[in-house]
Amino acid sequence: MTIKVLCVTEGADRPTVATFIGLHHAGIDLTVVCPRATATHAALTEAEVPVLDIELRSRFDSAGARQLRDEIRCGRYDIMHVFDNKGLQNGLVASKGLDIRIVAYRGIVGNVSFFDPISWKRFLNPRIDRIVCVADAVRDYFLTMWPAFLRLPAERLVTIYKGHDLDWYTDAPGDLREFGIPPEAFVIGCVANIRPRKGIEVLVDAMAELPEDWRVHLLLVGHMDAPYLDKRIAGSPVADRIHKIGFRVDAPSLSAACDVFVLPSIRREGLARALIEAMAYGVPPIVTDCGGSPELVVNGVSGFVVPVRDSRAISEAIRRLHENPALRTRIGRAARHRIGEEFRIEDTIEQTVALYRSLVPQ
Repeated sequence: MTIKVLCVTEGADRPTVATFIGLHHAGIDLTVVCPRATATHAALTEAEVPVLDIELRSRFDSAGARQLRDEIRCGRYDIMHVFDNKGLQNGLVASKGLDIRIVAYRGIVGNVSFFDPISWKRFLNPRIDRIVCVADAVRDYFLTMWPAFLRLPAERLVTIYKGHDLDWYTDAPGDLREFGIPPEAFVIGCVANIRPRKGIEVLVDAMAELPEDWRVHLLLVGHMDAPYLDKRIAGSPVADRIHKIGFRVDAPSLSAACDVFVLPSIRREGLARALIEAMAYGVPPIVTDCGGSPELVVNGVSGFVVPVRDSRAISEAIRRLHENPALRTRIGRAARHRIGEEFRIEDTIEQTVALYRSLVPQ
């Protein structure tokens, strides 16, 4: 029997789009709800995956929820798979009283609480059949929430890594000279959008702990406009070697041009796409023991894992890679190999199909 699935997303990244296409090719009768104005809609249309133009404008969009409900009723779907908070909250409203299995996606650790009413309207809603966790760290958070008697059943939580394909990462490394970085510089890269939990200021502090005569530059890519970060950079003795360049669509190729990639998160990290992209390009990573990052990086093999909020540990890891080019090359190759072998898009598709089949009697 063909399984009929309605996927709801505000706009998907490349691995998720590839998963939709792979599920379609695997024989899942898949329809994706996504606004027409998004790149996701265009990519899926080109791949001949059925797409519905329904835009959910708020956490509770009565008009959008009605459209979703009409589609669920008419389409006779077996499963609704929702990929963002807005879609989940509206999807739960839209599906109330209807015979449909509900699958939610969770990409970060934490920010769910039994004492938060909003959490009960989303991930703690008892009508959710499965929560797909992007990393074991996400799943473990749910399994250790307090109070214990309210915890979700273990079988409701499933870890499925978001898969990638090394063939996606073939662009030439970017030219960093346009940012004032000399060709001979040793470059530390970090791609993130500023949040207190990202710990970018700890990385800025680590820069100041490196030898003064080293030509080390820090490239910060992403939305990082925050007064506290600007103040930290301005007060650094190496402020002239810290380059904050904003959001860039070519962020992966800029990471590929770096000698090291650092993700200094201090809490709630999931499975950072920017980290995976850097590893796929063979750039040795330094991450903190936070969230899903240690699931990506095997300490001492495919990168270094250091304690959170420890600028000295980050600077020491940078030192090791700076002083030993052979180590840098070996770890970079191991990082790329790990993404290519352990985080494959084919595995994501296969495991998602298996999840759907477990929910729908054959």
